[in-house]
This record gives sequence, structure tokens and C-alpha cells, in this order.
Amino acid sequence: MNEIERFIINKLEVRNEDLSIRKLITSFPPVDFCSNDYLGFARSVELKKLIEEQLNLVKDYRNGSGGSRLLSGNTAYVEETEQFIADFHQAESGLIFNSGYDANIGLLSCIPQRGDTIITDELIHASLIDGCRLSYATRYKFLHNNLADLEDKLKISKGNIFVVIESVYSMDGDFAPLKEISLLCEKHGAALIVDEAHATGIFGEHGKGLVNYFNLENKVFARIVTFGKALGMHGAIVLGKKIVRDYLINFARSFIYTTAAPIHNIISVKCAYLLLKETDNTLILNKIKLFTNLINKNSVNALDSQSAIQGVLFSSNAETKTAASNLQSKGFDVRAILSPTVPAGKERLRICLHSYNADEEIKSLIKNLKEIQNNG
Repeated sequence: MNEIERFIINKLEVRNEDLSIRKLITSFPPVDFCSNDYLGFARSVELKKLIEEQLNLVKDYRNGSGGSRLLSGNTAYVEETEQFIADFHQAESGLIFNSGYDANIGLLSCIPQRGDTIITDELIHASLIDGCRLSYATRYKFLHNNLADLEDKLKISKGNIFVVIESVYSMDGDFAPLKEISLLCEKHGAALIVDEAHATGIFGEHGKGLVNYFNLENKVFARIVTFGKALGMHGAIVLGKKIVRDYLINFARSFIYTTAAPIHNIISVKCAYLLLKETDNTLILNKIKLFTNLINKNSVNALDSQSAIQGVLFSSNAETKTAASNLQSKGFDVRAILSPTVPAGKERLRICLHSYNADEEIKSLIKNLKEIQNNG
């Protein structure tokens, strides 16, 4: 065994010992409280049919794009879809990336420069953190949703200033105070960047997101909308002014140096948006309301969230994994979120709600959660 292999084995052993080892699985309990498919689009027969119809209308498409967008991978259809999505979200322009991760690292690694400042909420997604790490800008974190701490950081910032937040946080499921943060950014001349991954499809008119809900489209420098959550597809788009799109085409390495998505992926995304325009998000909002009401009624120790992401708290990796295993054995697909993904002592079951979750399934889940916490 060489030194590199010994290092790898030792790191994996540490993960095993603290019960935080990650493993891939291929079989899942039948009742989905795990996926990000909030509106059921990933499993939608109606959407599948719509995609097949559109594929038949777009003739002579290739199986793959054959190269990056700057080489052979661009088409008029892709650019039309980008503008269609931008118009839907009431943005001037948009640029599609192959994933939310690619969009976030592409945007944040190339616009903030040395001498500039990036200020992020302490709970932003790993992809946003990685994008900031790839930038040469000075970086600060502010306490989660803490406006006073954010303003303290704004006061000491230099150069062009960028504030990076999520509208709905991916692990806690709570909302950012978008209006207040927008006002602080305006006061200090900072550019606001908002990741709308977990708000798209659920909040705002026709699921346009929380930026739209609060009429802040003209106050936000850039929005990141992903297609892999409520839209049930894959990829993402950065929304902003046309000059932002032009800049990203020239400087975002995760856009420039990657093979473009095949046309059938772009067709699928456009079809998801067509379906979203016809989808009433009242159903998913009612599921959220039912869950939160029952959580409070049954005094289950959970995070305060009004989104489709709900967190039920436990005190250790071991306790959380045991709870997850208990629920999985009863047919509920819930997952343990362990430290170091979340802070030690704040381990949780991350429960995702969907429009297709039956009310009785939600009631049964909470009944079992109450029993687990009472017996813990």
C-alpha cells in the first residue's frame, strides 16, 4: 500500500467511525419524502408525452451536441429557449448551464475580481461556496439571515461588492429576507445574487420564484434557476441583463469548456416550463401547510420552514441514522443529513414534500416521527 492509498483508506475510516460515510443506493422505499421533484414533473406522464410531441416537431436533431456552445453545440432552439425562460421569469436575458453547480461556479468565479468583495450567507449551498473559492475576491460570511451582521460586513467591504444568498435554503428550508437584503444592497451599492433553486415552481405567480413574488426583478443583479428540482429536468440558467449573459459567454469557464447539453435535454426543459405555466401551485402549498400544522400540533422538534423542505432535528449522526432507518423500514423514503454537511448537534431528517404525497401519507409520517422522538 502506498502513501496515497493509505491516506484514502484513513479518510474513509474516519467517516465510517463517525457514521457519516456516504454510499450510493439503487433501491428506494415507496413513499417519496426525499427527492426534489416537488411538483411531480420528473414522473409526469403528461410531461413525458409533451416532450415526445416536441421531439417529433424538431426534425433532424442530433443525439449529442458534438461540442461546446462556442464550437458546434449551439442552436437557434437553445437561444430561443433561453429567452423564453428569461421572459417567463421577467428577466432581460439568460444563459443555460449544464447544471446548477456549473452555473454557480461559473458566475461567481468570473465576475468578482481581485480587490472586490463577496459576502455570503453562512448557509449557502456548496456550489455557491465553491464558486466563491474560485474567485480572487475577498470573501466574508454573515450570520444566517442576520441583517445587522450583513450590514457590518458591507461597511468594511471594498471594490465591487456582491451579496450571495438563496431565496429558499436547501437544508433549513427557510426564506431569506429578500426585501430587506435588497434594500441593504442598494444602500451600500452592492450587487445581489440570488439562487432560486428551491423557490422555482413553488412560489410566485406560476412558480416564478420569490424574487418575482416580491417584485425584485430589477433589484437583483443575477438569479440562478435550476431545472432539476420542481421542473423535474436537468440543468440551470443564470438570469440577468444581456451584458451579464455576454460576459459569462466570454469568461465563465464552466460554460466555455464543457460540451453543451443535447437538444432533447433543452426540449425537455422548455416543455417543463410550458407545463409549469399551466400548473396550479396551490396543491404543493396546501401540502406544506398540512405538514407544518401537524408538526406544530404534535410538537415534533422541527425547523421553522414554510417551504417544501422540512427538517426534523436530532442530536447526533447515530440518532438521526436510526430514525431514518426506522422510517425507511415502514416505507417512507426519508434521508438523514449528517455532520459535517450540517453542524454537529443539528443533524436532521430532511423531508421534501411533493404535490403527489397523499394527505394520509403525510399524517402517517408525522405520527411515526412523533413516536420516534418520544421514544428517543
